Amino acid sequence: MNAVFASVIRHRKPVIVIFCVLAALAAVLQLGVGVNYNMTDYLPEKAPSTETLSLLEAEFPDAIPNARVMLRDVTVTQALAVKGQLAAIDGVTDVVWLDDVLDLKTPLETADKATVEAYYKDGDALLSLTIRKGDEVAVTDKIYEIIGPEGALAGNAVDLAEAQKLTGSETRMAMLILIPVIILILIVTTQSWLEPVLYLASIGISVLINMGTNVIFGEISFLTNAISPILQLAVSLDYAIFLMHSFEDFRKQTADPSEAMHLAMKQSFSSVAASAATTFFGFLALMFMKFRIGSDLGIVLVKGIILSFLSVMVFLPALTLACLKLLDRTKHRRLLPELGRAGKVLVKLKIPALILVALLIVPGYLAQRQNNFVYGASTLAASSRSGADTEAIEEQFGRETAIVLLVPRGDPAREALLCQALKNADHVTGVVSYATMVGVKIPDAFLDAPVSRRFYSDNYSRIIVYTDTADEGSRAFDTVDRVTSLARSYYNTVYATGQSVMLYDMKNVVTADNTVVNLIAVATILLVLLFTFRSASIPLFLLITIETAIWINLSVPYFAGSQLVYIGYLVINTVQLGATVDYAILTTNHYAMNRRLLPKKEALMKTYGQVITPVITSGAILSLAGFALKMTSTNQIVAEMGLLLGRGTLLSMLMTLVFLPGVLSVFDGLIQKTTYQAGFRSDTL
Repeated sequence: MNAVFASVIRHRKPVIVIFCVLAALAAVLQLGVGVNYNMTDYLPEKAPSTETLSLLEAEFPDAIPNARVMLRDVTVTQALAVKGQLAAIDGVTDVVWLDDVLDLKTPLETADKATVEAYYKDGDALLSLTIRKGDEVAVTDKIYEIIGPEGALAGNAVDLAEAQKLTGSETRMAMLILIPVIILILIVTTQSWLEPVLYLASIGISVLINMGTNVIFGEISFLTNAISPILQLAVSLDYAIFLMHSFEDFRKQTADPSEAMHLAMKQSFSSVAASAATTFFGFLALMFMKFRIGSDLGIVLVKGIILSFLSVMVFLPALTLACLKLLDRTKHRRLLPELGRAGKVLVKLKIPALILVALLIVPGYLAQRQNNFVYGASTLAASSRSGADTEAIEEQFGRETAIVLLVPRGDPAREALLCQALKNADHVTGVVSYATMVGVKIPDAFLDAPVSRRFYSDNYSRIIVYTDTADEGSRAFDTVDRVTSLARSYYNTVYATGQSVMLYDMKNVVTADNTVVNLIAVATILLVLLFTFRSASIPLFLLITIETAIWINLSVPYFAGSQLVYIGYLVINTVQLGATVDYAILTTNHYAMNRRLLPKKEALMKTYGQVITPVITSGAILSLAGFALKMTSTNQIVAEMGLLLGRGTLLSMLMTLVFLPGVLSVFDGLIQKTTYQAGFRSDTL
């Protein structure tokens, strides 16, 4: 590595040029990275609802209804005219209204009241639409033009369109909030006005390269697009801080800046590599999720950590030496008061902290496993038009969720019996099939092909079951079970899909992922800690410290009586562990070094003086990154992950500064006996 370090220092200008060119190319490539806003697309290909959806798309020209339009105060004739306009929009593959279930030539007063009021009630008309995947934004914009401010539009396709419009701007807004705050924190904790700019330049350029190289995947999830740049920036700033602090120390020992940088690169390489390794393996564990949004997020974060490591060890030294004169001219006195004295207060809390954590650890662990989970994504912007429209439609016509069944074609009588049974099932508000819309007495050969194709493919009959449940929850999932069980009582082969069915599959998949991902994250990080400290006890103490912080963090929604998005619960388990275990590593590493020279009490006090400032600096940046996501995002998953990250980082920081030193002190003897060549000084000397 010495030869590599020397080469970077000697060829600093070409290094800077190469990184800048790569960043410029990445900025262009980033324009070609697609963003997928539909979480159900990341279900395993073997998931039942995913297989059904593939079969449905192959067998039928139109997909599942995914939007509802309410027209206020219209006549039947006016509603039919608007239906024609909506059907003519490129991207709308199907529109269903009252004329598809009743003969409007007969008076509505003579028709079944419940059927009529499902589509037309008190002068308001409700139409079901199928919007083609990928066209959500363009189509919803055209629908708004047609229905005007008086109409209402809601549904999964509308949620996706709104997410596409907001997520990119919200991520930029989070960055605009976060970067000035980071600069302020770094100015306070460093001694040069330019130093924070160098930090942000080195990590920022790696973030840009990371986002641009995502073009190799074609598209990434909205979750990855929203949180990966902010998380990469916040997590890897530590690497730059480690290197620059080491550089400043060596500048005091040698007059040659190049030699000082070479020594700094050599000394900080192992600590930066160890810090990156724990984060790397924490993020790597996400790639083992069957729910593929985990691998989507994990691979981008892992790539980002590698790029940040390379940028700090290659680009930052070259940039620092190139800007050295300006760096020296912008020196200022340290603005942050010395925090080492705070150790005198914190050391007095070590035993009370041990007792408090001992009381909290079991309830925290149990509570975080008993949370009330949700599995999909929704908007938090209740004041937005889509939120108001959804409320208006549900108030007038109730909730509506579609379950699509595919059953073998060829037995109209059996199909009619099934549809009748479905109509009588709890929470089913309507059934649309050939048997209910046309009637089994009329052979499909007598109908126009477009009409027949709405219900029959060459192999299957399609039945759409409308329910009054939400997309998810115990009632929705019980209804999915009831509908599919009824269908299987009539047919040996049954396929089911729809938003509720997909979320039901998602629940089963991500719940199974939890144990696997956590075990992989803990096991890999444990191996890194074993290799780093060569101790049988230290890795366990560090994992207990951070895992306790995670359990307390995730138990808050349970005690608050609020719901928790399961994907946020699953991801934060590994992200908080991988991102904040560095604080515990830094503290323990300093304690072990000090303990070789000093008695236990003095070593603990010196450790506080060394770690309080870097831990608080790093923790403040990462927690603020989380809270920035919470403040700016209207997407429930992104906002909740931001809150969990912000709160979890503060808890990890608190556990590291209050609980961990007590553990190191109380179990000092055990650590010495279980650590290879610990070399601790005897307290009796």
